[in-house]
Amino acid sequence: MRIVVQRVTSASVSVDGALISRIDAGLLLYLGIGSDDDDDHDIEYLAAKVAGLRIFPDDQANMNRSVVDTGGAALVVSQFTLHGDARKGKRPSFSCAMAPGSAEPLYQRFCQRLSEHGVPCEQGRFGAMMRIASVNDGPVTILLDSKKLF
Repeated sequence: MRIVVQRVTSASVSVDGALISRIDAGLLLYLGIGSDDDDDHDIEYLAAKVAGLRIFPDDQANMNRSVVDTGGAALVVSQFTLHGDARKGKRPSFSCAMAPGSAEPLYQRFCQRLSEHGVPCEQGRFGAMMRIASVNDGPVTILLDSKKLF
């Protein structure tokens, strides 16, 4: 699993011109599920990592606080293109991304685990063409990958 973590002051998702979810200060998470992501270890590792990631400023403007510490929320957007491979040619291959029917339950389980770690979790609409609006804060953007633990 891969996640692009962005610290935001606000973020929202619209589908077909209708707002479906939004958060104020917190994290915008783009979650990509790979074809080899099939166990709860990936989900638990990334949910705990995101919840505890100290990327919010403390009183001295040092990044010492987590989204849990700040009372922020997360907006999780499914993003199969994070597993795009553009090493050959001009058109990326998405053969390493998990098929939607298998990926959606993992996406839902990740959101559930993140909530269980104390992060209120809003969601995009899995598989939909979405419009994402965000105001990045910092900017702070972190890439996490459950297959690159060391």
